[in-house]
Amino acid sequence: MSASSVGSNCQIHETAIIGDGVRIGDRVTIGPYAVLTGPLEVGDDCWIGAQTVLGAPPEIYGHPHFASYTEASDGFGVTIGPRTVIRELTAVHKGSERPTTIGSDSFIMNRISVGHDCQLGDGTIAAPAVTFGGHVTLGAGCNMGMNSTIHQRRVMGSGAMVGMGGIATKDVPPFATVVGNPALLHSANTVGMSRKGYDSADIDAIAAAYSEGSLPALDELSETAAQAFAWWNGLVTKPLLT
Repeated sequence: MSASSVGSNCQIHETAIIGDGVRIGDRVTIGPYAVLTGPLEVGDDCWIGAQTVLGAPPEIYGHPHFASYTEASDGFGVTIGPRTVIRELTAVHKGSERPTTIGSDSFIMNRISVGHDCQLGDGTIAAPAVTFGGHVTLGAGCNMGMNSTIHQRRVMGSGAMVGMGGIATKDVPPFATVVGNPALLHSANTVGMSRKGYDSADIDAIAAAYSEGSLPALDELSETAAQAFAWWNGLVTKPLLT
């Protein structure tokens, strides 16, 4: 694995550790005592907080742990999309079966655990102390409330939200708001859909279906909204709604 590379106009604190195999884009800020180990790619215009750890080994019992924080390890790494903020004391672990990814324009707040093999879509928002179990998959624009958790290997559809303290043990459908432990369907995430520019017809159809505890008929939705459900349907193994 090659040595690290750093783009232009970056601000990297002198106490940060940047290992081999780390590629950092342009205009990236990295705070004090952050630890970045390869293979790892950080996109342009990212902001990495103090004492953040990116690229630690998967937390799998018996999985080998590297001996050096400067040498790149074998296997799957981490990819952070451009314009993403990762706040202080957050840990993002390497993948064991696929790269661990955080999509572009995401806001990952403090003390968050992004487990091995997670793939978080563009525009993910995660409030403080959220836990993503290993192999979690999120569509674009998901929102995790403070101290919420999504169980390992679960799938959240685009625009879905887990309320504060919620524990999502099943796959959450697109544009749903779920709350509680275990998390149950509360309503459609109408505010989130409106902010993202979805038509009122989509919002009304999804809200009506969720009020009845069912999924909307895809032929009632726009192509964009229907595609979000088709993507989710193709990945789910333990759906919250059937």
